[in-house]
Amino acid sequence: MNWWNLIILSLSILVSNRTYSQEPKNKSMEDQKKSDVYSRTDTSKVNLTNEEWKERLSPDVYNIAREKGTEWAFTGKYWNSKDDGTYYCAACGNPLFVSDAKFESSCGWPSFFEPVTKGSLIYAPDNTHGMHRTEVMCGRCKAHLGHVFDDGPPPTGLRYCINSVILDFERAKEAENNFNGK
Repeated sequence: MNWWNLIILSLSILVSNRTYSQEPKNKSMEDQKKSDVYSRTDTSKVNLTNEEWKERLSPDVYNIAREKGTEWAFTGKYWNSKDDGTYYCAACGNPLFVSDAKFESSCGWPSFFEPVTKGSLIYAPDNTHGMHRTEVMCGRCKAHLGHVFDDGPPPTGLRYCINSVILDFERAKEAENNFNGK
């Protein structure tokens, strides 16, 4: 790769990072969480139309969750995070992964080797773009999260490659303080 190509690639990553920012300017993550379907404890299934989802989600989250979009590699806010805590679906609040199951895969997206529970996720074949993959969706609201591959570490051998945009994160210490009423 020559220098000119490297400069073009770097600029395109910077522009895409700006395009796929994690929070819209007019709607905070806290406001999004107050949606009538967002809950970190409710396990009932969420079945909304795409129009109803569009009213509740930021454009970035909607693109990933409902249009099966993908953020650019190495641009998401959690791809290299090492904080202890729990990852939730940004669309509905369903617990998905704990940080103990996160590992560095060098793929550019947050990678996990197992979900919080077996029912946290649902799976579907994905043969788009000339590839044979397995799509991973939220078990509560069917939001697209990413894909799972069989090249992960023990004990499962799986690599759940997940878009940061569709994840909310609560640090373990914050969760403890919230539980204790602090």
